[in-house]
Amino acid sequence: MRALVSRFYASLLIAVGALWAPAQAQNLPKSEVRTDQVVATLLAHAPQGVPIGQTPEAAAGQPVWVGLQLTHAKDWHTYWKNAGDSGMPTELHWTLPPGVMAGDVAWPLPAKFPIGHLANYGYDGTVLLPVPLIITPEYKPSPLADALEVKLKASWLVCRQECIPQDGEFALQLPLRSSTALHGAAFDAALKAQPTSVTGEHQIELTDGGQRLAVRVAGLPASVQGQTLEFFPETPNIVVTAATPARPGEPVGPRTWSQHWDGAVWTADIPVSPDRADAPETMPLVLVTADQAQGWRADAPVKGAWPAVAPVAVVSPALEAALAANANANANASAAGTAAVPASAANTSVPTVTFLLALLGAVIGGMVLNLMPCVFPVLAIKVLGFTRHADDRRAHRISGLAYTAGVVLSFLALGALMLALRAAGQQLGWGFQLQSPGVVAGLTVLFTVIGLNLAGVFEFGHFLPSSVASLQARHPVADSLLSGVLAVAVASPCTAPFMGASLGLAVALPAWQALAVFAALGFGMALPYLAASWWPAVARLLPRPGAWMDTFKKFMAFPMFGTAVWLLWVLGQQTGIDGAGALLALLVTLALVLWAFGLQGRTRLLIASLSVAFGAFLLATIGPNVIHTALPAAQAAAAAGERWQPWSRERVQAVLGTGQPVFVDFTAAWCVTCQYNKKTTLANDEVLNAFDAAKVQTFRADWTRRDATITAELNKLGRSGVPVYVLQAPGKPPIVLSEILSVADVKAALGQL
Repeated sequence: MRALVSRFYASLLIAVGALWAPAQAQNLPKSEVRTDQVVATLLAHAPQGVPIGQTPEAAAGQPVWVGLQLTHAKDWHTYWKNAGDSGMPTELHWTLPPGVMAGDVAWPLPAKFPIGHLANYGYDGTVLLPVPLIITPEYKPSPLADALEVKLKASWLVCRQECIPQDGEFALQLPLRSSTALHGAAFDAALKAQPTSVTGEHQIELTDGGQRLAVRVAGLPASVQGQTLEFFPETPNIVVTAATPARPGEPVGPRTWSQHWDGAVWTADIPVSPDRADAPETMPLVLVTADQAQGWRADAPVKGAWPAVAPVAVVSPALEAALAANANANANASAAGTAAVPASAANTSVPTVTFLLALLGAVIGGMVLNLMPCVFPVLAIKVLGFTRHADDRRAHRISGLAYTAGVVLSFLALGALMLALRAAGQQLGWGFQLQSPGVVAGLTVLFTVIGLNLAGVFEFGHFLPSSVASLQARHPVADSLLSGVLAVAVASPCTAPFMGASLGLAVALPAWQALAVFAALGFGMALPYLAASWWPAVARLLPRPGAWMDTFKKFMAFPMFGTAVWLLWVLGQQTGIDGAGALLALLVTLALVLWAFGLQGRTRLLIASLSVAFGAFLLATIGPNVIHTALPAAQAAAAAGERWQPWSRERVQAVLGTGQPVFVDFTAAWCVTCQYNKKTTLANDEVLNAFDAAKVQTFRADWTRRDATITAELNKLGRSGVPVYVLQAPGKPPIVLSEILSVADVKAALGQL
């Protein structure tokens, strides 16, 4: 016995070490984020260490720098503080200890990236954005602290011909009692790339009725006099960014500019942007040599009165026209009954015939839900109940009614909750409960426990009071009702055929009509079992009770484990590999606890106590990973050229604005129908070739985690859950395809373009 206990204790220690190491590793500071376009790294430079408890004057002689280094893939670039005609500057948000402050970004000299009739300012290759840390006397680390923790949340836009927003979270530890100079060369190079401030009689004068700027910059070094310089205004939306140099002897025009030297003063004649959005009194500007080796910064006061500011153009005229055309097309389609339910129609009654058809569609859709793989395990339990009471017709009928009540009441409760939260301003859709990692984890535990019980690993009576353990036998009605509740919990996230349109209509109806649709869905789902419970022929077809039932019971454990595996995969989509791994470890420990309680004598007390303690330890250390939502998959930013791009309303409208049709797959990891369609129809070579032939850009809207923007888009399409498949061409109403997607459906829709 002692040897057994010793081996068990040693195994526990080994398991603790194996699980503790990943738990600690995932908490280590992360200083690098990689995408296909950018490698972003947080660097630090403190050659004289971190000055603690010193006066500002003394601390100034011990510089502490941090910075985000961006290494771009070939042909990709990010942006300067003034991005130019488009783009977005890189943004840095620091989290620092009390008494430590971050200064402004010391922006290196930018480059100009002409793109057709536009131009952007930014960086390619490798660039470091240095930021000084200001260590004040108020910074008082703990006597036991040996490092200053620096955290950064950064976002940047990386572009080639297309643009991808990306972000990342970084952290590093700056040693308090030693120097940090590993990246000194990178910081020295970045600081040398700063523009040098010049003093003198700088001036900008408005000319030609405010349509042009006459710029004069004095104080530049004699070594650059006579050279051609590049002009970068720090204030955005003031000048024509893509203006090109006028040819010698040619007068300047609305999109050209000129420069020359008036002795030691650099002068330029630059056109003002027709979309100007500001009227600054002083304009900071940067001048850079042609080889980008040197640059100078000057603050030039503006002389003259600015004309009225033009309205800010949110989108280009072409895109604005495309948006208007799509809006008109959607309105016409809605009038014809083929597109989304308009927002103005929310909570309004519909014709009686439409309402009755919605109820019929809900009943049929609820019946089809029984074909979903996630519902099979629950139905298997009910079938096992049939075999136990094959001759008890009355028990069958009562069980059928109770199961139906559980299903209908659950649908009504979910529907009422969704309607109430929507009325409170929440953007929720059908299946919202599985968008919560906590709910998914709870269902995974439930199905695992049921599976272990069916497999014979434990019996509830071994560690529950007899009054509780016998509840199922003493209260079969309650057991059937709760089985209906469980069936709805795992079935509702998938909208079967006929069900999607009914749900989409339900959320736009008055409350009593909407709840009637939800009740019809529940009745449809329970109808097959209800009919079987009241049909005597079914009972006669079932085999007689016998020894085979124990084998059948254990066999039914595997559908339970299969459902738990599916839910574990769903959780992995929400919380990442750390969350899924943590839950898997907790499930193994739970199985150990349940098995231990089934033992006898002192062995039960010892092993059960150790397993419970071990489980509590794991729950405290790695348990939080189970409900910690990981970054959305879209933030991984699909590389250019990938077939399925992350969905956003702006991206779709931009593609439609170029005249290209789009196909959107609204999906979720917890939707079994979605995954089936994705692996079969949407991965079919015939479908993919048809997309390519029609030059369709494909997008994927991932609703695995709660996303209010996707929910709102589904509402516009008259849907409240996934899957939803939409094909749309510019200027035409969207085509919403069937939830059960086939190759023929997709090709037929493409033929309508």
